Amino acid sequence: MNESPHVPFHSLKTVWFQITGTVCNLRCTHCFISCAPDNDKFGFISLEEFTRHLQESIRLGADDFYFTGGEPFAHPDIYEILTRSLRAGSTTVLTNGMLFRDDGAEQLARSARESGNPFEVRLSIDGCNAEMNDAIRGKGTFDKAMQGMSQLLAVGIHPIVTISRTWDGPDCAALAELDETLRTRGYDDPRLKILPMLRLGAEISRNRSYTDCERVTARSVRDFDMSRLICSSSRLVTDRGVWVCPILLDSPEARMGDGLEDTLHSYPLRHQACYTCVQNGAICANSTVTVERDTAHSPSCS
Repeated sequence: MNESPHVPFHSLKTVWFQITGTVCNLRCTHCFISCAPDNDKFGFISLEEFTRHLQESIRLGADDFYFTGGEPFAHPDIYEILTRSLRAGSTTVLTNGMLFRDDGAEQLARSARESGNPFEVRLSIDGCNAEMNDAIRGKGTFDKAMQGMSQLLAVGIHPIVTISRTWDGPDCAALAELDETLRTRGYDDPRLKILPMLRLGAEISRNRSYTDCERVTARSVRDFDMSRLICSSSRLVTDRGVWVCPILLDSPEARMGDGLEDTLHSYPLRHQACYTCVQNGAICANSTVTVERDTAHSPSCS
């Protein structure tokens, strides 16, 4: 087998924090790291540990921070963690929107205003309606996510609604339906992000794993801009060291060191999940899609 091509590391721009490890209030049937209430393979990063890693991140030049899990809002100190992150730079948190405390959305909005730095909330659902979503995330989860969305909208936070591509057929029709669904729920101009499926974790049982031909080769990246991949400028901090990216958390070979400074070098695209990133670009970044509506208010994708 040919040696895997390497992604050059440019500089540390973005740091991801697996702030609640693999602990989540849901057990989604497509989760690429099989997060669940009883999955403690990776644990919480304490406030003290986070602060130490944040200070190291700043020293190394990072000014963009992402928080994932598990479910970040299961962390008892998540509001203070996000406040400290916002003081240091732009901040994004990925959430299913079900665990906000009563004044949580207002506190997030206040911290963002006081910091002056960009703040994004990525609200995860799956499917264009409750029926599609609940088949993957559990009964009633769509309505609970919509309640979380309403809390955010009420304080002026317009979340990026993130959806995995679990459907067959054209994206345009699915996104137009989702756009309409969100508008009926009070989100007047929805921001949408679509994620390709990662054939890892629980998704292998739900659907399939990667095939032998789905892997990165030197030929497949001959004219590819490696800087499109987040591993060229970011790393993932966990309670068990630093990984190359949030997708490969279940891959021991993706662990790069104990601290960020140990990891600022190139990485081989040897995992089959790297194929998905090369095919789709920086899938973990905050890019969105636009659903335009004509004068008859019939959604169409652009």
